[in-house]
Amino acid sequence: MEGRLVLKNCSVFRSDGRFRSGMAVLIERGKITKIALDPEVPILPGDWEVACRGRLVAPGLADCHAHLVSGQLLPSGEALLKAPEERFEAQRAFESNLAAAEVEALTAFAIARALCSGVTMIVEHVHCPSDVAGGLAAQSRAAERLGARFINSHATSSRSGQSSAAAQLEANAAHAQALKQHPLVRCALGFRASFACDDDLLSRLGRLRMELGVGAHGHAAESEEDLARTAAQYKERIVERFDRHGLLGGDCIAAQGRPIDEVQFERLAQTGTVVAVSPLSRLIDNPGGGWDAFLVPHALIALGTGGSISLREEALVSFAAAMRLARLGQLLDPERMLSRVLRDAPAQLIARVFGEATGAVEVGESADLVVYDFIPSEENASERAPLLLVDLVRSPVAWTIIAGQVVVREGRFLAHDYLELAEEAHSALHSLRSRTGVHCAAPPSGGGAELP
Repeated sequence: MEGRLVLKNCSVFRSDGRFRSGMAVLIERGKITKIALDPEVPILPGDWEVACRGRLVAPGLADCHAHLVSGQLLPSGEALLKAPEERFEAQRAFESNLAAAEVEALTAFAIARALCSGVTMIVEHVHCPSDVAGGLAAQSRAAERLGARFINSHATSSRSGQSSAAAQLEANAAHAQALKQHPLVRCALGFRASFACDDDLLSRLGRLRMELGVGAHGHAAESEEDLARTAAQYKERIVERFDRHGLLGGDCIAAQGRPIDEVQFERLAQTGTVVAVSPLSRLIDNPGGGWDAFLVPHALIALGTGGSISLREEALVSFAAAMRLARLGQLLDPERMLSRVLRDAPAQLIARVFGEATGAVEVGESADLVVYDFIPSEENASERAPLLLVDLVRSPVAWTIIAGQVVVREGRFLAHDYLELAEEAHSALHSLRSRTGVHCAAPPSGGGAELP
């Protein structure tokens, strides 16, 4: 947008867990240029004024491992209940038939749902092997027209043979090269998981990653069977295998769906690799624990939905897990842990990939912000606000702003019809399921079906 965007009479969430009320935030050319007491920032001709009325302004959320398309293909809840191998095979029947237009419709609706819930950055892991180039381009178009900060990659595997895997990887690499300078939309090199990738594929991927200077995105551990198979076949642990092929680093994401041991977490931390976790998924698999990722203090832990539920729900489950660890004496500061997974790791990833400072409402930061329908209590204004992050993720989103551009205004999309996007996604899913012989009688679910 042209001109200045001014958030008036707002409460500003600070990185130390406190907030300041009666403030104004000035946004110019996509960045925060001034934060001051409200009377000190007058409205000038041509400004766009956002009347916050005391509501809290905070950094946007980041979904660091999404399955925007795949999360809509299986019936609601089924993706979480299936074993990893079963889920892989069930989804593959649909994914192998995806057309680029269907990928675009499903992606657009899932992004819309995320933006309406305060998510400003999404890292997508798509699998559309019949048209990798078309699918990745379709996703990038959807993200660009909706105004999202977005990184996608293709979940290439060796299951369809080496020649097919090589072709998929080359298409992924070409798209990553084409988007290296895009301000909001980027592409990484992707792979499915250790159990689905042979050494030839991972070796090619590592070489291309270094040549292009882009990140890698894949699953670190799908199951105990995945761990055991890697140990038996390659005589090493999964993280060691990825490290050997050059798939760890500051612009890389290891989607850690299932537990791996502390030594492997330490190696991920040493390389600066972002570990994307899905706490609810792990809770279902291991009700008694499995939260060891949170106990490695220098590891970059971020939340990822995996396409099954919302990031808000993941955040609440994370906080419940942190409280449990605190009661057991294993974690001293649950609120700090939640801040770590919601802001710290995503901010570092965005800085490495986009070269943008985010994650705080501070001068010089990129204006990736959310105005929540939440007015914090003045009683806690001078102290660290207890449970403030939990209050935020439970509150409705009024405005979503990405790089200074308003994409959601008072709870509604500014330039797009949400229901129209939902209808297009439903039609795409119906067409796909009809071709594969599965009837679609309900709107898409999981990765973005329910209206906010």
